[in-house]
Amino acid sequence: MLGATGTIGRAAVRSLLARGHEVTCLVRERPGVAVDLPAGAVRRTGDVRDPASLQRDGFRGERFDALVSCLASRTGVPKDAWAIDHQAHVHALQAAQQAGVQHMVLLSAICVQKPLLAFQQAKLAFEKALIDAGDSGLRHSIVRPTAFFKSLSGQIARVQQGKPFLVFGDGRLTACKPISDGDLGDYLADCLTDASRWNRVLPIGGPGPAITPREQGERLFELLGRPPRFKQVPVALLDTIIGVLGTAGRLLPPLAAKAELARIGRYYATESMLVWDAAAGCYDAAATPSTGRETLFDYYAAVLRGESAPERGEHAVF
Repeated sequence: MLGATGTIGRAAVRSLLARGHEVTCLVRERPGVAVDLPAGAVRRTGDVRDPASLQRDGFRGERFDALVSCLASRTGVPKDAWAIDHQAHVHALQAAQQAGVQHMVLLSAICVQKPLLAFQQAKLAFEKALIDAGDSGLRHSIVRPTAFFKSLSGQIARVQQGKPFLVFGDGRLTACKPISDGDLGDYLADCLTDASRWNRVLPIGGPGPAITPREQGERLFELLGRPPRFKQVPVALLDTIIGVLGTAGRLLPPLAAKAELARIGRYYATESMLVWDAAAGCYDAAATPSTGRETLFDYYAAVLRGESAPERGEHAVF
């Protein structure tokens, strides 16, 4: 498994172990950062960006049945995206095929259906490479989840401190079907045995109807027993920031990367994380499949009771 140290990766490892799979995880050492894996997983240390390390430290000449990857670039800026979301996965796919892997489960993202950003293009490029590998008999399951709980939990502490909930526009520009790490981990693990998920691109969301940012804020205030307070941020502000950073980035490369981060922020502020109906030119909540049991509001309630902490982290698998 690749990316097993992120929150979703750890959840996927737990789900795989619970189903009786033997799970080997290739992780990268980072100075001062503890590598935490669920009990029962085999840990191997290496660098997914290095084809030689994948062979030497990861597969080690052994045979594996499947490769599961929740690996993703940390920033989404072009250099990182093409190095991790695309090239590292290409290397892993080649090593997996040499190790006899018959099935690859890939955690992608639903936003690649409207690719306007570098990381989306990089993910799509690898999705194509994985699908093309089917010509040699490799099965694939490409999972494109909607929003994660961790990406929608950043304002819990802010609201607890008495501050307003921030929304872009009126808070109804977008909607999503958030999915918990545990439910997504189960879905990824079951791709190995559910033939209906083989050789398919699989958009997936969590249980319940699609919700807007304003609805997220309203429920958070309700759980706290307070009247809702919102601060509306105009999307035009993001456009101004992007324009300034983009212009300055022509002279100062670090600012070009910040401009891309601002573009990513604008994308999520204005595009729903739901299935895109190209023919109708709109997002379709009804066409976005749901799975699992835990809702975002269940999670909010658990955090406010002190039973959980707002999630932080990335993705993950062998």
